[in-house]
Amino acid sequence: MAADIAEQPAGYARLLETGPVAAIAEVAAVIAARSPRHVVFTARGTSDHAALYAAYLTEIRLGLPAGLASPSAITLFGARPDLSDALVVGVSQSGGSADLAEVLRVARAAGALTVAVTNAPSSPLAGIAELSVDVCAGHERAVAATKTYTAELLALLMLIEGVRAGDGVLPAAERAALDTLPGLAERTLADRTPAQLAHRYRFAARLVTTGRGYAYPTAREAALKLMETSYLPALAFSGADLLHGPLAMTDPDVPVLAVVGSGPGGDSMREVLPRLGERGADVVTVGSADIAGATARLGVPEIDERYAPLLDILPLQQLALALALARGEDPDAPRGLKKVTTTL
Repeated sequence: MAADIAEQPAGYARLLETGPVAAIAEVAAVIAARSPRHVVFTARGTSDHAALYAAYLTEIRLGLPAGLASPSAITLFGARPDLSDALVVGVSQSGGSADLAEVLRVARAAGALTVAVTNAPSSPLAGIAELSVDVCAGHERAVAATKTYTAELLALLMLIEGVRAGDGVLPAAERAALDTLPGLAERTLADRTPAQLAHRYRFAARLVTTGRGYAYPTAREAALKLMETSYLPALAFSGADLLHGPLAMTDPDVPVLAVVGSGPGGDSMREVLPRLGERGADVVTVGSADIAGATARLGVPEIDERYAPLLDILPLQQLALALALARGEDPDAPRGLKKVTTTL
């Protein structure tokens, strides 16, 4: 897991090379030409969080309704929704989950434009889809996904921004901003704060993660990594939902990891943190600036909120790894888990 985490800056650089950029641009151009009226993403586990990020991007940047499909509606209950004007995107590291492949098969038969976003271009999912995007993450050693997740985030970002451009080609300003990501990721991973915080929370009984907008998928992915590697019950809430009831469970014994960046999502989280303070919660923020009342901060460079998920998750992955080791667990061999999970 440590090796996979460390490879992420190189993964960003690899995906931003001429070949992958051109391949994603070709897919984006086809999507733009087909002009879908809405977008449906289908995914499981970690990839579900990448798909959620893409759904935010789709609605905010493309102005198209977007949502996440429930594969069981099709695979277990036999539903056949009308997807004739839709873009249906399957997101999967392995491309091997039978239910996701079935969703794309049904969608394509209904007339939808189907795209597979995967780290396995020869997988069943890629074979069923009309178009395919290779996230170019390379072999991932650990069961807990790290570098494939961030590769999915970047590939989906490039795809959606290419659709927004109309011809699939990223605008020069967009490309210049993305080219800074490998270096920013290196800086983020060099910070030793996650390892230091792990010892503070090694005896925690449960934990809460939270964020809004683009940061909400990061909160969900962080919670999953903590549960996978440390077996620590971790509950993820949007900052808004946290105030609608779950706030009551927070207290000094329940650490809260709050993703607070710049932009509208981060600004809204600054309204949530004082409420956590009233509960005496032990709050650690993830972001570029210190926030009054927080116990500590997992630092990331200042960046546009749209790109922040590509950096915010990095110290949280490191925290999950360090916390598992501090609790005496083996993060490379989570009990009961396999690298490829097959669901029907």
